[in-house]
Amino acid sequence: MTTPQVAQTPRQTSDDVIEHAFDQSTRWTRDYVFDILKDLGIHYIFGVPGTNEIPIIDGTSYPENGVRYIECLHENIAIGAAMGSARMTGKPGVLVVHVTPGIAHSIGNLFNAYRSQVPLVILCCQQQNELVTQEPLLASNLVDLARQYTKWAHEVRTPDEIPLVLQRAFKEAMAPPNGPVFVSIPWDFTMVAIEDEAKVKGVTRISPHFTGDDASIRQAAAILSSAKNPVIVAGDAVGYADAWAELQELATVMGAPVVLQCFSSLANYPNNDYHWQGELPGSQAGVQGVFKDHDVAFLIGFGAQAQLAVFKYSDGPLFPPALKQVYLTNNTWDIGKNYYGEAAVFGDIKATLPILNGYVKQTPPEGADARNEKMRMLAEKRTADWDEYHQEAMEQEEIWSVVIAKALKEEIEGRKLEDNFVYVHEAVSDGAPFQYYLPFGNNGAKPVSYYCVSGGSLGWSMPASLGIKLEDKSSQGTGTKLVVNAVGDGSSLFYPQTYWTAAHEQLPILYIITNNQEYHTLQLGLQQVVGAYGNAPGYGWKPKTMDPPYLRLERPKLDFVSLAKAFGGEHGEVVKTPAAVKDALKRGIEHVLTHATSYILDMRIAGNTPTAPTTSDSITGYYCKQPVLDYYHLEAVKSELLSAQNGYIPSNVPSFF
Repeated sequence: MTTPQVAQTPRQTSDDVIEHAFDQSTRWTRDYVFDILKDLGIHYIFGVPGTNEIPIIDGTSYPENGVRYIECLHENIAIGAAMGSARMTGKPGVLVVHVTPGIAHSIGNLFNAYRSQVPLVILCCQQQNELVTQEPLLASNLVDLARQYTKWAHEVRTPDEIPLVLQRAFKEAMAPPNGPVFVSIPWDFTMVAIEDEAKVKGVTRISPHFTGDDASIRQAAAILSSAKNPVIVAGDAVGYADAWAELQELATVMGAPVVLQCFSSLANYPNNDYHWQGELPGSQAGVQGVFKDHDVAFLIGFGAQAQLAVFKYSDGPLFPPALKQVYLTNNTWDIGKNYYGEAAVFGDIKATLPILNGYVKQTPPEGADARNEKMRMLAEKRTADWDEYHQEAMEQEEIWSVVIAKALKEEIEGRKLEDNFVYVHEAVSDGAPFQYYLPFGNNGAKPVSYYCVSGGSLGWSMPASLGIKLEDKSSQGTGTKLVVNAVGDGSSLFYPQTYWTAAHEQLPILYIITNNQEYHTLQLGLQQVVGAYGNAPGYGWKPKTMDPPYLRLERPKLDFVSLAKAFGGEHGEVVKTPAAVKDALKRGIEHVLTHATSYILDMRIAGNTPTAPTTSDSITGYYCKQPVLDYYHLEAVKSELLSAQNGYIPSNVPSFF
């Protein structure tokens, strides 16, 4: 018997499907979702298709709803993409996940969103309400799965409460501080027919622009004015508030260095200001070194206060007991969370800081001018040292990350894209060169020009690049013409399926794989663990080998360009030497600016799998030679690290996971 041949029809695009969709003549409960999205101006729903979600996904087929469904191949990609979109717009990212596996698959980036205060509304389509008690396929207590990392988690009790619950969910996601909200809806509830006039009237908006109590502001100002050697720590709430200018004014008035919280989610202070000292170190001794000579710390928007993996109470607290602490942020949980605050201001940073500045300017702290002059001189020395380090890097056989960072800076500035680029960072072993060289300054960039997360669960950056590129501009006024994602080889393997969605949606993104052919961050982590506990009383732990095979990515070696090509990323190249970096970046940037496809650059940070370091001083040559970002605390931090029981580990070694 001959099998009949079926005529092949041209593949329809998503736009074709939407264009030829039937008009919707009946409203269903699922349309309450689209009422809200239309009210808020949200144009995307992210997800992985499942049977339960089809009624909601189907709603994106109607042009009048103005919403596109962005199909991803893993829920953690979907939630990561929704996070990227939310970061750009300041509105909740919306995704639909599939019962228990769906929310479970997305937990990694849900944790990142919670720690980074990203507004999300996660709709999970539970099994049929009448069947759940019988424990059907895929069903479980979904609310308990999500509750720990959300502002609010709820399962709808009846179709009639859907508009109430949705209004509350979107209201809460946007209320300060922002964060993710989870709503479980039995999927049969989404298909109930409703009257045409049954609509969600809107979403209650709670303004984030509230000022702190004046008495508290005056109390904080008095402590800051009396400081002899103040320091400012800028957290993510500064970046979300777009409060660079206001904080720069205070730093100048006080003569205070500004350090950023470790693993900042945004660029929380402009790096072209001489007060900028980069992020706090990722070690206990390093943090202690930063604060030990200061009498007053202004902790502004500072939520991620203990971004460490190794901590021993016997080595003392992170903040010295004599340090006076002053807080300002929009989240009561982050005020005095770990240590006593002499003054605490609960308020929006952008609205409150000008008032505080006005009071401090009336009585500036002594020595501010001298401290400012010292920081200017240190900034000049830092520039000279980093440029010298770059020159040394250009003479190496392998590519040091500083070569990539400076070439990328030159391309962005040469093309005048300072106000039209977003750098997405997950090259976790190599953060400092990108944070130092890229133009995250007040000459066009904004805090949202830099994307990272405070949670640290790997696999955030490639998914986020999708949502960022889908948006034309950010709520802070910058554009997304050039989206660059630098990601370590190990991190990039979490969700290579991202390349498929980028190709499917024709999103031109430049992916830079910093390829050292190992889990390099974990190699560094092993060094730090042995340093901390190898000779500690009661421990004395040492691994069988300092060169464990499970921290290497070899046998067989990975071909990242071919991997991307298999998912639809058809363009890319391997870059092996420092001299080849600049031209490769030119080709990659030119491609994504002129084509609708992404470009993958496999940058060989190590030509072959590196040999394991034998001492802490030889962790990796380019770390030991790499200048630090924090020159104001250089000697204090080095002294603290040298005197620590765990021996000397350079402060520019990154935190590990």
